[in-house]
Amino acid sequence: MGFKIEAVFFLLISSCFFFKFSSAVDTISANQSIRDPETLVSSGQKFKLGFFSPMNSSYRYVGILYNIPVMTVIWVANRENPLYDANGTLLISEDGNLVISDGKKQIIWSSNVSNSILNSSAQLLDTGNLVLLDNSNGKIVWESFLHASNSFIANMKIFTDLTTQKKNMLTSWRSPSDPAPGRFTFTVEPVEEIPQCFVWQDSFTYWRCGPWDGQLFIGIYGNVSFNQRGLKVEDANPRAPYETFASLDSSILYYELDATGNISEKIWDNKTRAWMVTWSSILTECDVYAKCGPFGSCNARETPMCSCLPGFEPKNGREWSAGNWTSGCLRRAPLECGKNSSEREMGKIDGFLRLESMKVPDRLNWVPSFESECRSRCLNNCSCLAYAYRDGIGCMLWAESLIDVQEFPSGGTDLYIRLADSELGNNKKKDQKSIIAAVVVIVSVIVPFCAYFLWKCRAGSKQNANRGAERDPPDPWFSKETRLKDSVHGVKLEELPLFKFTTLANATDSFDINNKLGQGGFGPVYKGMLANGQEIAVKRLARSSCQGVEELMNEVMVISKLQHRNLVRLLGCCVECEENMLVYEYMPNGSLDAYLFDSHKQRFLDWRKRVIIIEGICRGLLYLHRDSRLKIIHRDLKASNILLDEELNPKISDFGMARIFGEKEDQASTTRVVGTYGYMAPEYAVRGRLSEKSDVFSFGVLLLEIISGRRNASFENDEQSPSLIGYAWKLWNEEKIVNLVDPLVHDSPMEKEIARYANVGLLCVEETAKDRPNISTILSMLSNEIAELPHPRQPAFTLSQETDQNSTKCSSNDITLTMIQGR
Repeated sequence: MGFKIEAVFFLLISSCFFFKFSSAVDTISANQSIRDPETLVSSGQKFKLGFFSPMNSSYRYVGILYNIPVMTVIWVANRENPLYDANGTLLISEDGNLVISDGKKQIIWSSNVSNSILNSSAQLLDTGNLVLLDNSNGKIVWESFLHASNSFIANMKIFTDLTTQKKNMLTSWRSPSDPAPGRFTFTVEPVEEIPQCFVWQDSFTYWRCGPWDGQLFIGIYGNVSFNQRGLKVEDANPRAPYETFASLDSSILYYELDATGNISEKIWDNKTRAWMVTWSSILTECDVYAKCGPFGSCNARETPMCSCLPGFEPKNGREWSAGNWTSGCLRRAPLECGKNSSEREMGKIDGFLRLESMKVPDRLNWVPSFESECRSRCLNNCSCLAYAYRDGIGCMLWAESLIDVQEFPSGGTDLYIRLADSELGNNKKKDQKSIIAAVVVIVSVIVPFCAYFLWKCRAGSKQNANRGAERDPPDPWFSKETRLKDSVHGVKLEELPLFKFTTLANATDSFDINNKLGQGGFGPVYKGMLANGQEIAVKRLARSSCQGVEELMNEVMVISKLQHRNLVRLLGCCVECEENMLVYEYMPNGSLDAYLFDSHKQRFLDWRKRVIIIEGICRGLLYLHRDSRLKIIHRDLKASNILLDEELNPKISDFGMARIFGEKEDQASTTRVVGTYGYMAPEYAVRGRLSEKSDVFSFGVLLLEIISGRRNASFENDEQSPSLIGYAWKLWNEEKIVNLVDPLVHDSPMEKEIARYANVGLLCVEETAKDRPNISTILSMLSNEIAELPHPRQPAFTLSQETDQNSTKCSSNDITLTMIQGR
């Protein structure tokens, strides 16, 4: 009997010890350590921390590795101080630092936190980040992600802060068998406040990715990998851009800077149980920085690969002929700009030659300017040698040597180089014969065919009108004079793909009613599929629409210049056969209101998904208001104008009412008030005063709708609360704001966060515009970067249907209103 009791006691003690050990496999506490060859494993089994030896080396290092069969090291602690045997230990020292000691108890590496920590622990997170925690307050006092090695993985940040001079950068290994810091580093630099990434060899540039346009780095040919994997550049502050990415699938993915200075994207293939390289920074010699020297251009498809830019000749002909292009090129004819008028021949002025599909030069100067002004800004500055314009960046000028220029097979950016009039004339003479031949062909062959197809198009248009007479009755208001192609008003349609009417008719089965996705103020929207299998959404201007060509033109002008993951993408338009149509990327889950206010679909929007939608909308607005080169006020933000992709991520749509603001313009007045009842800010609806705070008000209403799952309009017949804003304000004063949340998503552990979001919503709908936070502040509030939120003031109770009975109205609460004369 005594033996049995002792055995049971031993088992109980053993099980308690085993439970304690197993619950701490990813953590080292003050009374614990790991010895070679023990490891820590992250909670999700993705990463491990332990001792390893590189190939062809007997030295021991402590590092973080992917927990896969192939040894893949992403971070090394003691890069410069290896262990010479297998007697190393990783532990928490007396001052609270994480340290590595050798067999003689000598510390060879430390996390080196200056302030002593009385109670600390180290934990390997499932992101691959090793963190040192102060257990007294739970704060992270040191992390491996801020001391990068040679690998860049999801959720890391590579940055340069010009204010503090701090950098987090990748540093290559010295060789595949030696993790010591090598000659190459990878950094992200804010050049003229536009982020670019560089690989440096010692202190010299080795590779450059080109400027970031909000979606991709424009100096990388075929830059598909970065975009698909979710690489992004954000601003911690205006002078501290950082780069991070998150894999968009479940694959293991990382970027490695190797000992030769090449950055590779690697993805784990479960079938072959090996790493596949899916992208590399140095694919050809042209990718090496300044391969062809100043004013030289590199083309890997040509032999020789280097040539001088038009209007330039080799600086050293002998070196150039021998294949040494580093000295570059010189201008053949001097520029006219800057000469005295007596020295200039009449009519002889500088001009620009367009070079297509180029990697733009290094050392750019960014100027706040619209595309139409960019050329004149360069022409009026005698030191300006070239210019380019890119949506998402804006106007770029170059006043120094044009260096690191590369010609891509496709893509890239149009570069306009400044040349003397004589050089432009030479280029014109070279093309004169081909131009004459082209004119002859056009006159003798194409013109008769154009007449024939015009006749066919008119006949097809009449047949289509007859088929759709019941849907779109004839209206004398819709005349040829109102067609888009007759009213371009400065919009450059050649910059936007033009679809043929027959292409869109075939894609939508002749605009079959079964393909109709919905109806807005502009007209019906149809789902279609192009011949290549791409799904599209076609918005067709209805003849009975109270919107028209002006709104369509505005949308083309605005959205064609915007690129952001939270804005719907405009693919092109059709202005043919008396039809005005816009073609968008297809959003399979439709609009937010279809989910938010549908009792059957609401269950798909749990609280976490709603948070993602709210923050996505906020980031889209931040891009419109602050981060894009054009400042855009949307003016019609509402649930039906938020589209959802296949993963229910939000994209802002419908820019027909949007307003472009000037560079220094913060507020404007208008007599043409457009928008939607219930979402319009009071100063805009009543006095026509428009600013970014107008969008903030609309966002606040939308935020309260997302939290509550109820339309703002659903309170119109409620005597207690005339609007959703009034209802939320009532609950706030009663300290019952949590009751606002949709019962389908109510989650007790999330009540504090829900209350925070409701607080932000009420701050957004305050009556006075200046009291409302701007979008960047809202984002900081939602992400807890601003811990203490101010209490909201009395909100504005939105306008009801009775507003201005004499106004021209096209809709009620949830339909776009196209015009009200402001009082």
